[in-house]
Amino acid sequence: MNIKKICHIVLGILLGFGLCCIAQATIAPQLLQELAGDDPDTRIVAVNAIAALANVEAARVLNALKNENVYVKDQAVFIVEGDAAIDLRTGKISTLPDGADALTINNRLRGALDSALSGMKLFSTDRTVRMAAVHDLQQQATAEQLPLLERADAQESDPQIKAQLQLLIASANLQSPDPVARKAAVRSLAETTNASLKPILESMLRQNSDGSYMEPDESIRIEVVSTLHALNGRLARTEFVGNLFYGVSLGSVLLLAALGLAITFGLMGIINMAHGELLMIGAYTTYGCQLLFRHFFPQAIDGYLLLAIPAAFFVSGLVGIILERTVIRWLYGRPLETLLCTWGISLILMQTVRSIFGAQNVEVANPSWMSGGVTVLGSLVLSYNRIAIIFFSLLVVGAVWLILNKTRLGLFVRAAMQNRRMADCVGVATGKIDMLTFGLGSGIAGLGGVALSQLGNVGPDLGQSYIVDSFMVVVLGGVGQLAGTLLAAFGLGEINKFMEPVAGAVMAKIVILVMIIIFIQRRPQGLFALKGRSVE
Repeated sequence: MNIKKICHIVLGILLGFGLCCIAQATIAPQLLQELAGDDPDTRIVAVNAIAALANVEAARVLNALKNENVYVKDQAVFIVEGDAAIDLRTGKISTLPDGADALTINNRLRGALDSALSGMKLFSTDRTVRMAAVHDLQQQATAEQLPLLERADAQESDPQIKAQLQLLIASANLQSPDPVARKAAVRSLAETTNASLKPILESMLRQNSDGSYMEPDESIRIEVVSTLHALNGRLARTEFVGNLFYGVSLGSVLLLAALGLAITFGLMGIINMAHGELLMIGAYTTYGCQLLFRHFFPQAIDGYLLLAIPAAFFVSGLVGIILERTVIRWLYGRPLETLLCTWGISLILMQTVRSIFGAQNVEVANPSWMSGGVTVLGSLVLSYNRIAIIFFSLLVVGAVWLILNKTRLGLFVRAAMQNRRMADCVGVATGKIDMLTFGLGSGIAGLGGVALSQLGNVGPDLGQSYIVDSFMVVVLGGVGQLAGTLLAAFGLGEINKFMEPVAGAVMAKIVILVMIIIFIQRRPQGLFALKGRSVE
């Protein structure tokens, strides 16, 4: 080994030793004494002050304390790592001296340690980690964490994270012993939309058993009342917009589920109880496309949905055509037999899927471009997958309208449904039109299955949850009316979402069903009545 290489090694060792000494010196002896003291409040303050240093040595000490590997002997604090003991004051490595006592931690200190370690993630170079740390601290920000939060705020460059940090600082100041700081914190929260701060503000207005208030300063209580009033108003507006969006989202799902039924039941008069299973087949086709891409094209996994849309349409449409040609064609004009037969077919389809894919639900992951969401009104997140489904449902409705009103197939479908004998007389192959119409309705159900796969897990019983709602949409909108189906789907979605917070999910369904029954009693033809010969 030459002299130059030896010099480099020696220089590296000296540099490493120097950096180690610098790291050890970052924790002041006073903090170490407070950490080793008996006062629990002082120890919590020391933990947060050490976390505010935001360096490797601080994380090392806090993790050692959490794992109960910190010992004290004659005001000297040691970290035990294996068989070695490191003196935090000098950085020297030796064996643990006899008589050293372990620092025990209670639940309160353990919670402070968890918060401090989470807070240290605020200094990560990864924005996602910093944002996650902010969300973790929203429920547990305390006055002792102010040094950590203020330092993180001082060096934060991302405006969204910085706004959240300032909100955390204000919520921590609510517990400050200084009335001026508390009052300023309450005022700074006047524009917040964070609902998690509401219990903290309300607790300041509570009375103790002796009649005194939790917040002794009357002027601060007045500010709290004003801030709560503003916060409640913003939360109410946010909830309204949220219900509006999720009502439209639910309506788009109902629309896709009911659109195929509007063709098979509305135009053909077939009570297809297996319609829900056609939705399920579309969802499982999407799952199959995901497996195909995951196995053969893992680098293009986000593109599986582009294949799943036409694949689900053709697979569900083909199943529908097979059902129409083999069973349903013999049951036209016999509604009771059609209902019972298609119900039996639904059981067969569910059991077939269980035999192929198993009885457990399978997961269909959203593509990366459909993951996440856009934040509006401060705290309301509109997810990309639901936004995409809303536009997708409208595109499908537009495509169906064009097919039925602007194509030769649509002309034959309307002719056969309005006057089958006359259509036969002018050369329309009504049997073939029946097959294609039922296949079209089944294929649209498959598209609905694609949408449902993006909202939750896929299972053999998926379609059972939507068959009743689909019939309600079609009957309420008017048999054979696409405009009525569109209006009924979005209307039921909005009513359901606005009633759920008041009456609960089950009672909301019951009330909606009763409302539809009353409406049909008054207007049997639904929202939009058929005109002309189609009335017959």
